[in-house]
Amino acid sequence: MEEILGKAIQGIRQKVLISTKATFPMSDEPNDYSSSRWNLLKACEDSLRRLQTDHIDIYHMHGFDGVTPVEETLRALDDLIQSGKVRYIACSNFSGWHLMKSLSVSERYGWARYVGHQAYYSLLTREFEWELMPLGIDQKVGTIVWSPLAMGRLGGKFRRGNPMPAESRLSQGGLHGPDVPDEILFRVVDVLDEIAGETGKSVAQVALNWLLQRPTVVNLVIGARNEEQLKQNLAAIGWNLTTEQVKRLDEASDRPLIYPYWHQRQDTTLNPPPRFY
Repeated sequence: MEEILGKAIQGIRQKVLISTKATFPMSDEPNDYSSSRWNLLKACEDSLRRLQTDHIDIYHMHGFDGVTPVEETLRALDDLIQSGKVRYIACSNFSGWHLMKSLSVSERYGWARYVGHQAYYSLLTREFEWELMPLGIDQKVGTIVWSPLAMGRLGGKFRRGNPMPAESRLSQGGLHGPDVPDEILFRVVDVLDEIAGETGKSVAQVALNWLLQRPTVVNLVIGARNEEQLKQNLAAIGWNLTTEQVKRLDEASDRPLIYPYWHQRQDTTLNPPPRFY
């Protein structure tokens, strides 16, 4: 993918922002894995070569490395920034304490800090709001949402009585996180259908627009099978759901909290949730 992108951006490099990732393996080599200094420096050089560019705008740690010291990871990333090979750093799929510890280490040593967190978040997967969103608000870390349509479940194909299409990623065993009961999915899609009719937008566009109005969300990672689907997803911007419509979607997608969040939510004066409206 980096090689394809590298060819596509020739002549327009300064007009685009490029984000790529490290940490997870790119081969079967034993050292081609982790957020160690050795791997990050090599992985960055490899990405720059494949992309045919001299810098990466946003460099993500694809997951938290609980074996490599956080100090080693962040020092290596700071060195990449100081060298001009990376502009900003971000993380992905971190727990709250992973991100907070990393931010604390960066502050302690004056190193570059994570400015973004790529996270799994949608109308069907709102656990992000319990801790990671409040952390992002407090620490000014933007959220880049992956799988904003919950692996296609919010794309408009799944409704009451409609079987899951055989060509869908879910049917083919794709990664999709914990199962969501059908009744919850249908309850959310029912409201999405209603609001799609009110706005003249598609179900997917309404689901994406809901995300774009959430605190900390700065960008969505969208996928598309073809050009038409890409254009449809891009049409989720340039307009906004009303507050009343957002509240209806919030009510339909609400899920029981787990501990300690249900306990904290008993006193919203001391522990106010994110302000959605």
